[in-house]
Amino acid sequence: MEISIYAPVWNKYRPVLLKLMTDSAVGPQEYKMFVHEFKAMGEKVKSGYSFTLEASKGKALNNIKNSIIANDLLSMLQQSNKAMELMSDAIYELSMDKKFVLHVNRKPIPVPAEPVAAE
Repeated sequence: MEISIYAPVWNKYRPVLLKLMTDSAVGPQEYKMFVHEFKAMGEKVKSGYSFTLEASKGKALNNIKNSIIANDLLSMLQQSNKAMELMSDAIYELSMDKKFVLHVNRKPIPVPAEPVAAE
């Protein structure tokens, strides 16, 4: 089992993240994270701490295998009944920029088009 370096940070912010996810139904949300909380986890990150996670139904829709931060965030969301409920209805794009601003956007799950019957 992989060690979740950033799990303590994401667990601390679980209530905030769930509120951001809920509030994103009316529009994109932002939350300024604290740089020192990520740097205190001890991992030296050359590529920076920014990431993008697209998640729906408890799974990542984009490739996050090279981002420990995004993987730990997804793990925390998977352990939350509320987050799983929210992700069952929509696609959530959670991203953190270089200034440690967390962005949460909600997108509807695309509905497959009905096949048109030939006459």
